[in-house]
Formats: sequence, structure tokens, C-alpha cells
Amino acid sequence: MASPGIDTEQEPLLGDRTPGSREWDIIETEEHYKSRWISIRILYLTMFFSSVGFSIVIMSIWPYLQKIDQTADASFLGWVIASFSLGQMVASPVFGLWSNYRPRKEPLIVSIFISVMANCLYAYVHVPASHNKYYMLVARGLVGFGAGNVAVVRSYIAGATSLQERISSMANTSACQALGFILGPASTDEVQFPQGNIDQVAVLATNVLFFVVLFIFALFETIVTPLTMDMYAWTREQAVLYDGIILAALGVEAILIFMGVKLLSKKIGERAILLGGLIVVWVGFFILLPWGNQFPKIQWEELHNNSIPNTTFGEIIITLWKSPREDRNEGPTGCPIEQAWCFYTPMIHLAQFLIAAMLIGVGYPSCNVTSYTLYSKVLGPKPQGVYMGWLTASGSAARILGPVFISQVYTSWGPRWAFSLVCGIVVLTIMLLGVVYRRLVPFSVRHGRIQE
Repeated sequence: MASPGIDTEQEPLLGDRTPGSREWDIIETEEHYKSRWISIRILYLTMFFSSVGFSIVIMSIWPYLQKIDQTADASFLGWVIASFSLGQMVASPVFGLWSNYRPRKEPLIVSIFISVMANCLYAYVHVPASHNKYYMLVARGLVGFGAGNVAVVRSYIAGATSLQERISSMANTSACQALGFILGPASTDEVQFPQGNIDQVAVLATNVLFFVVLFIFALFETIVTPLTMDMYAWTREQAVLYDGIILAALGVEAILIFMGVKLLSKKIGERAILLGGLIVVWVGFFILLPWGNQFPKIQWEELHNNSIPNTTFGEIIITLWKSPREDRNEGPTGCPIEQAWCFYTPMIHLAQFLIAAMLIGVGYPSCNVTSYTLYSKVLGPKPQGVYMGWLTASGSAARILGPVFISQVYTSWGPRWAFSLVCGIVVLTIMLLGVVYRRLVPFSVRHGRIQE
């Protein structure tokens, strides 16, 4: 017979919400239930559009940056991508605290307005005569500040998904008291939440786990475009197209993984899925390590091979005239000579890259959804605006450090060092999860609220 902790861990977060159930009769009317789910679905749609916008931009940042400012290199790309998350990290706790004391629509409206203005600025960063890369840096930072509203969205959704724990803690109260809980004062100070301290060690550990999960995927999506352009001599247009297709396929894969996690968590729990996801991510980055004796194409080799000795000026002009316009605009392809590791580091084969991407695409969504779910359960039924703000801030910090880390290490030392360090980080994270594994239990279980 399974322990109460495991049983609760495997329960659907919203519990039995069908009309006629005991929870339905105690807590809310059908009208209130429908109204709540309309709000949740609107917020789902908001997060969906935000993620779509981010995905559209992330694949084209590197080619766009190279086009508007020739002085920008791969190291600066890391700072541009990190600026989004820096803005989000600053804004998330602010918006989360704001939503705890004021209606949630206020921070949502303000943040959406900031996002619209920032995206307009990003669309016109090519207009100034100089310092374009810095305008892009500022624009992405402001877009990230507007994206800090994810803390508000998560706190509302997490509050709804914690409703089952509120029901359990109120099982011995009268129907009048329960109805007053829902329809009573709007101030959270006047609502009587279950007593008991939150396990701060579990909260801190979950924040660290969430940080590492976001850190890993942030560096992966940052390095995809430069890596494929260096390894496979893709042009900017090819990189945007092919990498976009790859990430779109990973998005479809993630949807399937999310549905699978929902079913699997009922049998083995979120903690086991999180552990398995981290192991799969480690295998993916281990496969990305370059091996063999085949090396990437060097940019200067293309220029050298295309040069023809003893040709006249007229022949050179005719050759250029016959070449496609887009080939001249794209510039040389391959691994740039400025990266010394291009001369001695074996290339990562395309099949090798695709297999690794598929595994990372399995592990990342598994870890993401389970770490967030565990965090919400550890917090329990208390107001979560500030806590969700800190969780979002930790994820934003990961998106700041991940791109900067991978762009610096990749540019200086190459993919072998970069992905080896990532493998080491994942191993340390698995060890951390093993240490705190028994503490990652729902709030109600820790305080003995479950009586069944």
C-alpha cells in the first residue's frame, strides 16, 4: 500500500472537480468554477502568445545582430539574449508583489504595454547610424521586463491548482465557513489559511533545480544557431530556417511529453520524473561531445579555394556578376578562423546533433513541468505571488547566465569544453536532487493534513 505522500504526489493537481463531488459542494458553485477556468484559459493563451513571440525572435537574433552591426560577435550575442532574462528577473518579484496587494489585471496591463513598446523598438534598431547592437541590447532588456508578468500568471494558476489542498485542510469545517472562504473578503490578510511553516530547504532546493533546468535549455537554444553555422557551413538564412524547424519539432515533442508526464506522474510521482529527465538531458549533452577525425569547414579555406591565380580583373568581375546576389550578401560560411578551436576540434555530425536535440527535447519539458509542480505543492495553499516571483527570477537568472556562459566558453574553447562543463553541472544537479529527494513533498503531507 502506497504511503500518503506518494498518493498525494500522484493526485491530479485540481482534484475531482466534477459536479456533485464533495469538494464541489463544499467550495464553489458551478458558476464560480466556470468563471475561474475561463480566467485560467485566458492566462494560458497569454503565456502561449508570449512563448511564440520569444521563439520567433530567438532563432533570428544572431543573423539580425550580424546584419545591423558588423562589430558584434558571438560573445555579444550571449549578452543580448541574457538582457531579456535580466529584465524579467528584475520585473518578476515586483509584479508578483504587486499582484498580492492589487488586482492582477493592473500588473498584467502595464507589462503588456511595456512589451509592445519594447518590441517596436526592437523592430527599428537598424535605423540608427551607429551603436545598433546596444540599441538591440536595450530593446531585448525591456521586452524581458514586460515578460516579468509570468510571475502573476503562475501565481494565479498555482493558486487554482492548490485548491485541492485547501479542500483537504477544510474538510472538517462547515459548509458556511467554506463558502465564506470563497466569497468573503478579497484581502489575503483576512483569509484563514492552514497554519504551518513552509519547508524553506525544499523551496530553496526547488529554486536551484528550476534554475539549472532553465540554464541548460537557455544555453542550448542560444548556441544552436552559431553551432550549426560553424559545423555545417550553413548561411544565415539556412540557419534560421533549419534551426527553426528543429525547435518547432522539439515544441511538438514537448507537447507530447507534457501529456505523457501527466499520466506517468500518477504512477511514479513528479520526483522520479524529474530525476529521469535530468538523466536524459545528461545523455543528450554527452552525445553532443565532438569525436572522430573529421573537422569543420574553415571560412578562410572557402575564400582560398574560390580564388583563382593569374586571373585578370575582368575575369574576376564576370565571376562575381554570375554569382547569385544572396551568396555575396551572406558572406563566408563555416567555422571562423578567429576561433582557434576550429582547427583541432572534430565536428559534431548532423545525426549526432539531431539525436542530442531530441533527447534534450525529452528531458527539458519533463524537468520543467515537474519542478514547477513540486514547487507549487511544497508551498501549499498560501498566497504564492512573491514565491512565484522568486521562482521566475531564478529562471530569469538562468537565462542570463546560460547564454553568457555558453557564448564565452564556446567562442574561446569550443563545443568540447562547453558541453563537458554542462554534463558536469547536470551531474551535480542530480546529486542535489538525491539529497533533498525526501523533502520534496506537498505542504499538506508534511504537516499531516491528509487524513485518508
